[in-house]
Amino acid sequence: MPSQNPRITRRTLIAGTGAAAAGLVATRANAAPPPGGAIDVHVVVVDGLRVDEVNGALMPVLSALAREGSRYVTANAIQVAETLPNHAAMMTGVLPHRNGVPANKIFDRTEGQFRYLERPDDLTVPTMLDLARTQRGLTTASVLSKEYLHGLFQGRASVHWNPSPLIPLTDHAPDQSTMDALLRTLAEHHPRLTFSNLGDVDRVGHIDVTGTGFRYARTAAVRNTDEQLGRFVSYMRDSGSWNRSVIIVVADHSMDWSAPLSLISLQIPFALDPLLRDNVMIADNGGASLWYWTGAAQSRDEAVQRMRRIAEGHAGVASTHETAQFGLGERAGDLVAFCHPGWRFTDPTVLSNPIPGNHGHDVTLPIPLIVSGGHPSVPRGQTFTSAVTTMDVAPTVASLLSISAPPGGFDGAVLPGFSG
Repeated sequence: MPSQNPRITRRTLIAGTGAAAAGLVATRANAAPPPGGAIDVHVVVVDGLRVDEVNGALMPVLSALAREGSRYVTANAIQVAETLPNHAAMMTGVLPHRNGVPANKIFDRTEGQFRYLERPDDLTVPTMLDLARTQRGLTTASVLSKEYLHGLFQGRASVHWNPSPLIPLTDHAPDQSTMDALLRTLAEHHPRLTFSNLGDVDRVGHIDVTGTGFRYARTAAVRNTDEQLGRFVSYMRDSGSWNRSVIIVVADHSMDWSAPLSLISLQIPFALDPLLRDNVMIADNGGASLWYWTGAAQSRDEAVQRMRRIAEGHAGVASTHETAQFGLGERAGDLVAFCHPGWRFTDPTVLSNPIPGNHGHDVTLPIPLIVSGGHPSVPRGQTFTSAVTTMDVAPTVASLLSISAPPGGFDGAVLPGFSG
């Protein structure tokens, strides 16, 4: 467990692995240190972190940041509570129907296939990484541990990191390598805005079979991630950049665990209905499920009603909604369903989703959101109870860096404690 004020030399802190260093790509970077009076903003996403895990015993570094700064105790992810839509929300400040990213996995009607929203052109509006660079000429950086996140945001920042080494099956780089890359980026390129993702907590949480009770593997991952945050804080202090920095630490969603037999599969029930058979595509997102009517347009309303009636009588289904209710847009299909806590969707078969840890449903909406750092604008020792979401990160970044809103404005708002 790291001490609260570890004294580690800057040389040690930035000595990243060869893989982390090799993955850095600078296309429009300025290696000069920022001028006096500058403000730097760092958005650090601890992927999948739960609110109850931010405590002094498990995460002493993050808990100290919360005490020194501010904590937003009613923060929530947006629906669908998955990685890609909430990272998109953080960097655009708008709803999915505007930024193009409603879920991790969709059925692409144009291509006629299921796919992840992991392409740069899947984001349909500019991000804070783009706008800070184009409006203000600031160096920006993205250091994202997950392969599909890197794909979605590739080309947006002045400096980006190709995550490496990727762990087989999880397609993410471990937090140690990710932090190595982030610290090297700070030392070599002095970005004024960074966007980073630490993926271990989420990836370990998905496969932790003790999650419904003890969470042994999950706990170890959370502690290790807190140590990586400690390295980040120590670098900021030792390099002299702490006093000009605002640090936003946030999760993109929480995590829930299901028992082996608490499964929801709608493929067969839908196929037993003569109207729905062969006319519904299901994009499984763990705790959420997106349903696409592919039959005749004139039968759409009747099909939607039949899907809802079938689902509402199925064990484990908590609710179904028209996708427009959450501003998800056409890519999300016609209906979105959420499961009860302790359940998970698995389609097209009951074997399609074997992992016990899932998110996307209501119980995984609450997230930790903490703002800290040494810059005078950081609210000190405050707890805010106003409802905030991941969409509020982008307007806050824009306010701090004097960036104009994208066309059409923000759907989110500046976090309480900062002037908008």
